[in-house]
Amino acid sequence: MTQSHKNKTLATFVATVFGSLGLHRFYLKGFQDIWGWLHFATLPISMLLYLFFRQNQQVAFLFGPLIISGLVAVIESLVIGLTPDEKWDAQYNANSGRQSNSSWFVVLLVVLTLGVGAIALIGSIARTFDLLFTGGAYG
Repeated sequence: MTQSHKNKTLATFVATVFGSLGLHRFYLKGFQDIWGWLHFATLPISMLLYLFFRQNQQVAFLFGPLIISGLVAVIESLVIGLTPDEKWDAQYNANSGRQSNSSWFVVLLVVLTLGVGAIALIGSIARTFDLLFTGGAYG
């Protein structure tokens, strides 16, 4: 039985842009993937936390599950993008009959993801320390 060919560039792009929703997990492993559903579940959980507790808490803490999911998606995007083509084909394209040939676009996506992920991580750490130690006095 021939399986569909999984494109590493597309998987890296989807993980970079829509990773916090788990779409890259659904692309790679299908809708039965539990980790994809956990990524997706962070959106309604964050919305419910916001609706019920927005008067009592800082908004950054209410969107914590979605922020954590986004940071995990950044790591997953880096892992997908940096996987060698041979290992990628062995894991996802064993029966597809085609071989992957990644271009420089994957490298650009990895560099972009690393930059955005570093900014998001530093911003999350800074905001958390601001909220914990000053009660949000700086914004």
